[in-house]
Amino acid sequence: MRISARQRQARLARRHRLAVKAATPEEAAASVVALHGTDPATVFLSAGARLSAPGPEPVERALYADRTLVRMTGMRRTVFVVPAELVPVVHHSSTVAIARRERASVLKLFAEGGWDEARVKDVEASVLRLLAEHGDATAAELGALEPRLREKFLVAAGKPYEAEVSVGSRLLALMAMDGLLVRGARPSGTWLSGQHRWGLAPEMAELAVHEAQARLVSRWLAAFGPGTEADLKWWTGWTLKQVRAALAAVGAVAVELAEGTGYVLPGDLDDLAESGAPEPWAALLPALDPTPMGWQAREWYLPQEHRAELFDRSGNVGPTVWWDGRVVGGWAQRPGGEIVWRLLEDVGADARSAVETEAAALASWLGGVTVTPRFRTPLERALSAR
Repeated sequence: MRISARQRQARLARRHRLAVKAATPEEAAASVVALHGTDPATVFLSAGARLSAPGPEPVERALYADRTLVRMTGMRRTVFVVPAELVPVVHHSSTVAIARRERASVLKLFAEGGWDEARVKDVEASVLRLLAEHGDATAAELGALEPRLREKFLVAAGKPYEAEVSVGSRLLALMAMDGLLVRGARPSGTWLSGQHRWGLAPEMAELAVHEAQARLVSRWLAAFGPGTEADLKWWTGWTLKQVRAALAAVGAVAVELAEGTGYVLPGDLDDLAESGAPEPWAALLPALDPTPMGWQAREWYLPQEHRAELFDRSGNVGPTVWWDGRVVGGWAQRPGGEIVWRLLEDVGADARSAVETEAAALASWLGGVTVTPRFRTPLERALSAR
């Protein structure tokens, strides 16, 4: 079965809650498997673009009160926000292996400063005791209680990018990767703040690696399929052997795409074959939104000629303007908060009108807050400086 770009664009609109909005932040996150959490603002803006409810409050409640969304390190060693029920799947499919490599790196770094593994484990045990006694705490608060967390090491000495790192900055993140800690309670400051409080992680269900990987691939195919082995390998950070084993485990069905063989879940062929596409729709998605970051091969929704304007040199996508399943431009905020946007192709008057409506809705959602992406791209910089 051959799947056209238009069929994929229509399915994207339905599955990613961009044409029909989600009722809850949990539903919004699940529609794209997980929200990118490297930049705190992305979590709120990505969820907000898919929600019918206005403002950041529903997302804050899900993250910090209900804890139905959880911030964790996952695929490709990237920080994501995932629905709580997906935490064991992400942890056992991806984070465990990442934590193993990170621990070896941490022990090697700390050994240069005279620390051995026994001392590292002693500090970890101390952190667990302190959190049990005092409750959630910031890294600074934990450093006051456990001074060894404040010790510093020089990384990449003599190189242009050398830097000092504290024991706490590496060890607390490692403990979270091991499933011992969680970024839990509300951070200091506004919803844009990146200063999170650490807490003891709840018990987690055990899953075999192959089972967890099959479950994650099933989620990805439900949201992003059809996609290729290369797409999945890039998105997960796994080996090709692991990707192929997971695809086989879920009974993925091969289909023909413009870039080669793609895969879908067995029950999704009818959905792809549907002739009824959603009504034309517009969206303003933030930097690092999971939709444009969902595939390695992007030509079917993102023209190659737009990439230089919309991505930074490390491959991070900036704020994008979408029309009817394709990226057609980018947007930014000026220092005073005004939203400005630019189309990179002529998409007609109806599209421009729809984008204007979305920009006004986003401005209302932000309520005067100005967001500067952590990873800035050429078009975003140019627009924000005008």
